Amino acid sequence: MATQSSASSSQAWLYFSLLTVFCWGVYGILLHTGQLSINPGGDATMNRYKAFLFVGIAYFLVAVLAPLALLMAKGGAFSGYSSKGMWWSLIAGIAGAVGAFGVLLAFGTGGKPTVVMSIIFAGAPIVNAVIAILQHPPAGGWGSIKWQFYLGIVLAALGGTLVTFYKPGPPAPAKPAITQPAAPSAPTTPNN
Repeated sequence: MATQSSASSSQAWLYFSLLTVFCWGVYGILLHTGQLSINPGGDATMNRYKAFLFVGIAYFLVAVLAPLALLMAKGGAFSGYSSKGMWWSLIAGIAGAVGAFGVLLAFGTGGKPTVVMSIIFAGAPIVNAVIAILQHPPAGGWGSIKWQFYLGIVLAALGGTLVTFYKPGPPAPAKPAITQPAAPSAPTTPNN
């Protein structure tokens, strides 16, 4: 029984990763739908700001109130914070919020969710990989990095490009049915 429990806990990271993949995968579509639906017919720029306001409210509920409640329940809400950890966490939150706003701005300037999110989700892992290596260089230097890593970077960029340029288009609009004009009716004559 302990083996099964440790096996499932060793896979927990994968389940949480897949949860994030799903949530971030629908993020752009949901955000675009919210932006278009928040005030139909209203000013598009104001609608972007209104949608972003509700993104902020959601972040407040999920990323402020929920962890605060959990920390308070465990007695660690107001102690044990380092200034370095707080600053880096704050910077991470700002980067996430600016990124979310960038998504809205991309939509507002003509980007479609399928294209915008494909570029973001293909580009973000590349940026992450490069910055992670710069932050924590490999022991053997850049030359010790396996060729498969570089191939993965190229494939990620290529995948984002292919999805962007060759995404399926919307269905063609239905052609209106052509109706035949009614044949003229024969004049009616009274029966004698």
